[in-house]
Amino acid sequence: MENTRELILDMLMEILEKGVYSHLVIRDVLDKYDYMDSRDKAFIKRVTEGTIERLIEIDYYLDQFSKVSVSKMKPLIRNLMRMSVYQILYMDSIPDSAVCNEAVKLAGKRGYRGLAGFVNGVLRNLARNKNRLTPGEKDSLSREDKKYQYLSIKYSMPQWLIGLWMVTYGEEITYFILKGLLEPKPLTLRLKESLPREKKEKWLRALTEASVKVQEHPYLPYAYRIWNGEGVRNLPGYREGWFAVQDVSSMLVAEACGFGELLKESPKEGAAGSPRLLVLDVCACPGGKSMHAAEKLSDRGKIISRDISEYKVSQMRDNIERMGYTNIDLQVHDAAAGDESLIEKADVVLADLPCSGLGVIGKKRDIKYRITRQELKALEELQRKLLDVVWRYVKPGGIMVYSTCTMNPGENEEMVEWFVQNYPFERQTLTPYLPDALKEEGRSGMLQLFPGYHMTDGFFIARLRRKPLAGVR
Repeated sequence: MENTRELILDMLMEILEKGVYSHLVIRDVLDKYDYMDSRDKAFIKRVTEGTIERLIEIDYYLDQFSKVSVSKMKPLIRNLMRMSVYQILYMDSIPDSAVCNEAVKLAGKRGYRGLAGFVNGVLRNLARNKNRLTPGEKDSLSREDKKYQYLSIKYSMPQWLIGLWMVTYGEEITYFILKGLLEPKPLTLRLKESLPREKKEKWLRALTEASVKVQEHPYLPYAYRIWNGEGVRNLPGYREGWFAVQDVSSMLVAEACGFGELLKESPKEGAAGSPRLLVLDVCACPGGKSMHAAEKLSDRGKIISRDISEYKVSQMRDNIERMGYTNIDLQVHDAAAGDESLIEKADVVLADLPCSGLGVIGKKRDIKYRITRQELKALEELQRKLLDVVWRYVKPGGIMVYSTCTMNPGENEEMVEWFVQNYPFERQTLTPYLPDALKEEGRSGMLQLFPGYHMTDGFFIARLRRKPLAGVR
């Protein structure tokens, strides 16, 4: 029988000391120990994710009760203390005494018997005072800095990111973002639109019978949010390829393409006389947008889905085969490298480019501790470099949908403005392609979504049309 707390400790060491990405570590461990009881797996996932999510707050309180600062603790003891504090503060179902006892035993088991008294004393003292803990304020700070420090501790968000959002989006939206990133997140599924009604009803009944709470998303009729779904692969309809895991913000990209009107405008091709569109997804992994486009177009279009490595392409292949899409051509290709064979060939280019990922911190919790101002600038430079290549693939009059999963004007609104000033493209309103709740926000041709404020991840979408050649409509 595996010791769940020992697994959590090893995972935190990998993530917080060695810098391995949290979602990869959690995925690999849960896959490896898939035979474990579902409650044990849920415990491992919650404590690992929760400790990372609340790291700034946890370290702040540890420093209040420990004579040795968190930064100077032995790495293993540091992470053992962190995971224990998370359980004390956020898991009422576990007695504080049990958390302390387990931490002491684990410290001894891992060769730190001499620090057992330290571990026990700090944790028990913190547990006795947990109802009186409040984010502190240093007297030497200005009023504005005190506010940022308070918010940083309360929401475990680096102060510089809070400042970026305050300046860019204002106080109200920033509060929505901070709260939204910490809220429990249901899993969002995209049900195949082509699925017959009887199968859809069968699927919904099967989920209910499996004690999975399911709710139609208010933005799109084929999007569903689910709770209590332990393991996607075990959900009804997974093996049959009836659904894909995809956030609604990502689904809106295929909607923004406006495939219906593009098909009407496209010349008839083929023996059947039906129009065929070419869609190029230049940075496609994990493949959700490519598959959604394939679903929308069926035999009326072909999707070329590319990414930089065979590893990334192989990640997409399994899902595409499971979902049964036959109109997707997977290719290994670096988006920074030009491809003369596709110049002005694509009706639609999907440019979901590498970004800072600030909009998905709620799912990849360590992003907020890794990203720096310098990295934001480097990503903006990379996006410009890629846009300078991929715009050429769009036919005159064709569409490019630019998107990111972040909340940073330098990668979003400012990037789009730079692009239309330097290349033969113009913004087109998103209003006709968006659900009613978002139509007004997309009028400018750009849409910024915020977690907590919208029912999505943080995400940005822009619809850009390549100007027709002179004298050609």
